[in-house]
Amino acid sequence: MEILLLLALMLCATALFATEKVSVDLVALLLLSALMVSGLVTMEEGISGFSNPATITVGAMFILSAGMKKTGALSALGRQLFQLGKNPSLALLAMVITVGGLSAFINNTAAVAVLLPLVLSMCARRKIPASRLLIPLSYASQLGGVCTLIGTSTNLLVNAILERSGHGSLSMFEFTPLGLIMMGTGIVYFFVAGPWLLPSRGGGKLTEAYGLQDYLTELHVMENSPLVGKTVRQSDLAQLHDVTVLEILRKRQKIWSPWHEPLRAGDILLVRGSVKDVMELKATAKLEIEPDFKLRDETLRTEDLTLVETMVPPRSRLIGKTLVELDFWWHYNTIVLAIKRHDRPLHEKLNRIHLRMGDVLLLQGRTEEIDRIRRDEDFLFLSEVEQPSLRVGKAPVALGIITLVIGLAAMGILPILITAILGCVAMVLTRCISMEEAYASVDWKVLFLMAGVIPLGIAMDRWGVAALIASESLNLFGRYGPAGILAVLYIVTAVLTEFMSNNASAILLTPIAISTAAAMGVDPKPFVMAICYAASTSFSTPVGYQTNTMIYSAGAYRFSDFMKAGIPLNLILWGVSVYFIPILWPF
Repeated sequence: MEILLLLALMLCATALFATEKVSVDLVALLLLSALMVSGLVTMEEGISGFSNPATITVGAMFILSAGMKKTGALSALGRQLFQLGKNPSLALLAMVITVGGLSAFINNTAAVAVLLPLVLSMCARRKIPASRLLIPLSYASQLGGVCTLIGTSTNLLVNAILERSGHGSLSMFEFTPLGLIMMGTGIVYFFVAGPWLLPSRGGGKLTEAYGLQDYLTELHVMENSPLVGKTVRQSDLAQLHDVTVLEILRKRQKIWSPWHEPLRAGDILLVRGSVKDVMELKATAKLEIEPDFKLRDETLRTEDLTLVETMVPPRSRLIGKTLVELDFWWHYNTIVLAIKRHDRPLHEKLNRIHLRMGDVLLLQGRTEEIDRIRRDEDFLFLSEVEQPSLRVGKAPVALGIITLVIGLAAMGILPILITAILGCVAMVLTRCISMEEAYASVDWKVLFLMAGVIPLGIAMDRWGVAALIASESLNLFGRYGPAGILAVLYIVTAVLTEFMSNNASAILLTPIAISTAAAMGVDPKPFVMAICYAASTSFSTPVGYQTNTMIYSAGAYRFSDFMKAGIPLNLILWGVSVYFIPILWPF
């Protein structure tokens, strides 16, 4: 009964992880609760995930990454290496080396968040389509993450399971030889197949990119209009007609965001709305369309006003909220002209759209208000502007701290858990980062996910579920020997990771890999390493990994672009790994 119950819980959790109908951290906590209530794990085992070295180390690495970001150390390194890119090929090589090197030692989401504006600016200056570089940016960050023990939370999680099973631990740079081979393979792939597989999109005028031509127009207020004498707010045009007045052109004067300005006959209103809504407003409010109106970026920019793109990054409090719920205009004093989600811009009923991670907002606002928003961690601006809040003078200190953290752990002087915690303390004491910023930098969803799924591995070992699945797997694939099992484990992990959390797929398959190795009488490390590499390289869908989602809208990609570029690379790396893993870690 215990085995059947545990298998049922595993299937339910896998389905919830894959569909994402419920947040992955909540799924993990529901799984943890079910394991404890059913008695499949003890209370002490159930909460052991919160004190697991992997969980604490990952939390510390978030803070260390934030220290590098807040001091401008990441962007400074990126700018220096990007200077090498004088042509598209060199630009691609410089970018891959930069993001891959950084992602080996810090959180790759942070690395992509810092380098994304730099890459977009480089594309604009050198007339390179952004879509040519953003998929390689995301893929290279993942390939860099598998080069070290701390490069990805999955490596730390799998290492903790391996230690608990009594098979020793993985060293800091044990991943590096194959990681570098995979990175080199990726670079060759980008240069050889990239020109054929990557689309040429991005750049051009913002008004064209967001398709605003059909949603912005000018309306002339006639003498007999019922709007004369009323303010825009009193007219309630947004609620009644779903039309937003962006500015009033009165003779030679432009009045931006004129909520409290009484309208006069002869005023020209620049409005945003669908053709249907604008025509309804025109008929009921006695307005006439200006026939000579031509929309250009310059129409929406003045000496005081600016037009910018900003992304909703991971962990932003904007996620799941509408513009109305956020009271966006009153809180930020800017107007959202359009929202780009994936490969299409959204224009209608913007106030009712629930924002998602990766959405790109086209903002119009006064320069000083835009500068204020730049300091807000809930926004990621897609333009290279040095934030005034960066503690640039502390960049060498932050670099020194991260170097010591890695060096002391690599030389075996102190465990990575201790050096990471000491590094966090040093970041705060040297004022590279404040305590409030340290707390805010931690991705608590990842930590609760890890803490919630770690007891599942304990239960799988205790009740023999891992051994049972391993036995059935051997019946199916045992005739192909250890290399065949290795190939199957890698491809199953890679497929699962495209549709669910990489940590969740690793926690499900690592106990099975260890039990399979025991049943075959071979070293489990080759199987475990296959899971590490496969779980952290998700290329074939834009939702399989956060960095893919981050560049989805920014590069104007389609879902099929990731499949065309990602599936061949996943298959190539599968072959590379199956060949090299037995050489580097013999059975």
